[in-house]
This record gives sequence, structure tokens and C-alpha cells, in this order.
Amino acid sequence: MDPRGDWGLGGSLKGSQRGLGFPEGAASCAPQTWQPPCVPADLGQGLGRLVQTLKDQLPVVGGGWGGWTPPGLPSGPRPPEEADVVVVGGGVVGWSVAFWLKALEGQRHGMRVLVVERDPTYSRASTVLSVGGIRQQFSLPENIQMSRFSASFLRNINEHLGVPNKSPIDIQFQPSGYLFLAPLEHAAGLEATVQLQREEGVQVALLSPTQLKEKFPWIDTEDVAVASYGLQDEGWFDPWTLLQAFRHKAMSLGVLSCSGEVRGFVTSAKDAMVPQGSSAVTARIRYVHVHMPDSREYQPVACAIVVNAAGAWAGELLGAAGLPEGLCQPPLPIQPRKRYVFSWHCPDGPGFSCPLLVDTTGAYFRRDGIAGNYLGGMSPTEEEEPDAGDLLVDHNFFQEQVWPRLSRRVPAFSSLCLRSAWSGYYDYNTFDQNGVLGPHPKLNNLFLAAGFSGHGLQHAPATGRAVAELVLRGRYESLDLRRLGWQRLEEGKRLDEKGVV
Repeated sequence: MDPRGDWGLGGSLKGSQRGLGFPEGAASCAPQTWQPPCVPADLGQGLGRLVQTLKDQLPVVGGGWGGWTPPGLPSGPRPPEEADVVVVGGGVVGWSVAFWLKALEGQRHGMRVLVVERDPTYSRASTVLSVGGIRQQFSLPENIQMSRFSASFLRNINEHLGVPNKSPIDIQFQPSGYLFLAPLEHAAGLEATVQLQREEGVQVALLSPTQLKEKFPWIDTEDVAVASYGLQDEGWFDPWTLLQAFRHKAMSLGVLSCSGEVRGFVTSAKDAMVPQGSSAVTARIRYVHVHMPDSREYQPVACAIVVNAAGAWAGELLGAAGLPEGLCQPPLPIQPRKRYVFSWHCPDGPGFSCPLLVDTTGAYFRRDGIAGNYLGGMSPTEEEEPDAGDLLVDHNFFQEQVWPRLSRRVPAFSSLCLRSAWSGYYDYNTFDQNGVLGPHPKLNNLFLAAGFSGHGLQHAPATGRAVAELVLRGRYESLDLRRLGWQRLEEGKRLDEKGVV
């Protein structure tokens, strides 16, 4: 298949009754059964049953089968038989990739892009289950640069994602800096990180314990040696609104979407090749198999490019049927990790001045609105990782692990009321907790965009553009993200990010 291209009948009966043979004043009468003149009643009933049978059997305008859905018939649009680019995963990263592909291509009816999402309700999606934060305070230059790109994008979101004749996009951004606290043994590391951030253009302040207490008098500064506080382009926003904005804009540009799960691929033996000057065998994906929801059916989709934006299941996708096992080594080290988010009420808490605070112990919290509500949690240790097979919440984790840390740092939290909780997935990169971007080294038409370990939402605008640049132009243009590629996995060179929350 050749590729195709490069921060918001209704109406009254009165006018027609006379023509139907109703007597004058019939509109005020009780409903009555009307039979055509000279037609026996049983024949009329038979005709009525025949009409209903036909309605049940034939498709009607707008879809459906007369109000009845045959068992096994997939709901929603079927995948096309071919697409130039198949994006596996319809979360915010996948839709960002799709948007940027069409935006950079610049042709309304050029390249055919298909986004495949297995959970169209997004009830288990990492995007909408996150706390929606964005920060500039990372320790890796690439992460800082991606945050700066995304902050600019979100600030001007309507210029990028606004759709003509639609309401302006309001992601409900709440500007509030992140506040990282460090004990004495980590003070030098935090100070060095702040220096790097400043070199990258980030507005961030270093606070001594005395300055910290003056700024935030509700904090107990015991064991805090230094703190860093973001002054610009940090805060939180509504993840669902951002996801839908990417989706609606991409579809307005011609991107296709379908509900289904990619469970298999087809590669051809004749596509396997040895690049000149290399002993490594590579191959191309020719088809993806999209399995219909609640059905045994699948649709083979011929494609030129595949983008793995499957989030927490990106590693599992590379173990799908049809991919030569030898070409998927080493395995993609991305796993689903379950993280809890707790919501509580504390009328005497920090109040409106509350930032997103990351404690020396790893616990974090932020304000949620202005009525004394807060969100927070913490990542468990490797030994305490919960079962990721479901999204059930262990409330004992809050009582035993999170609350003691919170109440020690914020004495007002000693008296709080836990209101609700939920859990979501990190697409956790067990190698170095950083995203894996770029082409696969052995499947030469497969591109990766996953493994962000909790910061995928805030980096989605930058990630989508970076991948689109690689697909369309063969190189990074906006940001140099080559170090986030697959090569570091093969060479065992970790890119450690000290700011994982």
C-alpha cells in the first residue's frame, strides 16, 4: 500500500388532520384507532406486524437495526481496511500524535490516520484518572524542555486546538507552583537540579527553612533543609478537557477513530531485511489486527506506519501475536503500575495558598477547589506495589502510609475527613522511569511513545509533535529527544529522573 502523504420533524398535528380524514375538533378528542376505509381489521393488524418485522430486519438511517442490535455485531464505526498511520492508544498521547501528524502535514485529505482505542468510555484511562499536574521542575534536560513546550502550548491552546464555530477551550488551569522539600542529605542534589532548571529558562526559587515558614506558615519545617518552588508555568488543569480538545481537533482535520483492541500484527518474510553495513535483521509491519469489542471478529488494517501509544500496555503490545520474537528483544520495559489518589476535606487546612507539595517522604498533595478540599497520595515502595489487575483502592494505604506523613508535615491535617478515592495506572518504565520515544530498532515502521511513569499527560503536547516530526520528516526539529530513544535500553544507559512523583 502506498502512503498518502507527508492552552474552550417536530410539529403540531393541527395543520394536517383534515387531510387525514379526522373530523373537526379531533385534536381535543381522546386518541382513537383509525382503520383505512374498506380494509378488514385483521388485515390492518397483519400489515402492521409486517411493517414492524421489516423495521427489525433493515438498517435505519443513523445506524442500528430497528432498535435491535444483533448479538456479536460490533458497536461504533468499523476500522477501515487500510490507513497510512495506525496510532494504537486513544489517550492524550495518542490523540496528540494524531493531531500533530495532520497539523504538520497541512493537507485536509492527505494522509489517512487511524486512532484505535479499546476503552471508548475512558473509565480506566490514565489520562482522566490523573491529578492533572504540570511542572517545570525535572532533573533531566529533555523533560524540562518538554514541560516548557507543553506550558506554552497550553497557554495558547485555542490557537492550536480551537475548532471553528465551537466554544473556546477552557482547561481550567490553576496556576500554582510545585513545592519540593528536601532533607539535609538531598539538599545538594536539589540545589544542583535547580541550577540546571534555571539554565533551561525555568523560573524557580530556592527557599531556606525560614523563608519556607514565612511563605507557608502552615508547614512544619522540621527535617527540611531546603525547598524549591516553581514561580511560573506550573499548576494543574482538567485532563478530560485536554483529551477531548486533542480528539475533536484531530477529527476535524480528518483523523479517523474506532473502538477495538490491537491484538496481532502481520509481518512478511520478504519484508525482513539486513540493512547495509549491519548484521541486524529488521522487518516491517504490514497489517494490524483490530479486534472488535464484544465480538470474535477482527479487522486487518493495512498500514505504512504504526505508533505504539498504548500507555501502560505498550510493553504488552510488543508481545502480541505476529511479531517475530527475536525482533522484540530486549523487551520494552513498560508495565502498568497502580497508583491511588485520595480526596479529603479539612476546613482548617492550608487554604487557597496551597501549592502542589511534594514531601521529603514522597507523599504529595494539592488544593482541590477553594472549599477546603485536597487531593493527594504517594507511590509505594517496590516491595509494596499493589496488584495492577484491577482498580480497587486499598484505603488502609491512606490510613497507614499517607495520612501519617501528611499530618506530620501539615499539623492541620491531623484532623481531616477522607471523602473519596480512586486509582489509575502509570505507564511505568522499570528501566529509568522516563518515556521511550522514537523508532523501534528492528521493526522499522514502528514508533514508540510511552513509558512516562506519571508525567505523560503534561508532556503529551511535546511528545505528539516530536513523534509526528520523526514520521513526516525523519528527524526531531522542535526538541532534540534522541536520548529518550530505544538505544539506551540496548546499551543499558539509564537516564535517571530525580523528580518522579
